[in-house]
Amino acid sequence: MARYQTNNLLGIGLMMLAMLLFEVMDAVAKWLVSADMSAIQVIAVRSWMITAMILLILAIRGELSELVPKRPLQHALRGIIGFFAPFTFFTSLKALPLADATVVFFSSSFVLTAASALLLKEQVGIHRWSAVAIGFVGVVVAMNPQGGGPIASYLLVLCATVIYSMIFISGKQLSKHDSVISLVFSLQLGMGISATIALPWVWVPISITVLGELFLMAVIALVAHFVFAAAFARADVSALAPFEYTALVWATLIGYVVWLDIPSTEVWIGAAIIISCGLYVTHRESLRHRAQTGIRVD
Repeated sequence: MARYQTNNLLGIGLMMLAMLLFEVMDAVAKWLVSADMSAIQVIAVRSWMITAMILLILAIRGELSELVPKRPLQHALRGIIGFFAPFTFFTSLKALPLADATVVFFSSSFVLTAASALLLKEQVGIHRWSAVAIGFVGVVVAMNPQGGGPIASYLLVLCATVIYSMIFISGKQLSKHDSVISLVFSLQLGMGISATIALPWVWVPISITVLGELFLMAVIALVAHFVFAAAFARADVSALAPFEYTALVWATLIGYVVWLDIPSTEVWIGAAIIISCGLYVTHRESLRHRAQTGIRVD
């Protein structure tokens, strides 16, 4: 029996809340790196805070044994590689409007599709390959240097999407042996250690106000991941997929209110192409899953 009853309406609400929280977290990161704090320092402090919170929560619940990985070397490697995902993304936010970075990051669905075919040997048909190809055309359109920032910053976001996809795929493989909380903990621990090694070269003094902002960012990140997971536990993936793109709405609103940023026409056109192709990839994946499980597909 499933642990939770399917409730698509509740799942959609949780998904929209998770997207809002992720965009608020990214906005705090942009605020900090724009004030000349290195992304490395942001990651180091945030990761250690999240690590401490996970330890505290599981200690209170008497579930610390959940954190012991069955494949520690793979967890360690995943954590080290994982550091570069927020590093490249947060660094890009120093020059890019929040909405621009969010649009380009949506290309992660295409990277995941390609990586699944190449690394996991999953069958990807002509429909999804076509959607991936057209989706990347949308990325190129959105990355127009006149769209709001230098091309190097857009390329950093693309690097973040590739690394994120590697983390996702490795997590999918490791989840067969270890708990989800173990994956989250080892990833944060690995990122914290990696960032701390480089910290002496970029450290700047932290005021009480900035420390509070970093703590807020850590809390939001942890809550966002739990809300995101809860959404998928309570609703069908096909029902949730369209609402993942509400992140662009939140990013645009936050960017305008805080920095008076308005996405360019190129960004909106690119977003329309990317979102349309992303939804089509999700649709084809849903059809493939239904066919594999013996559900009739008309």
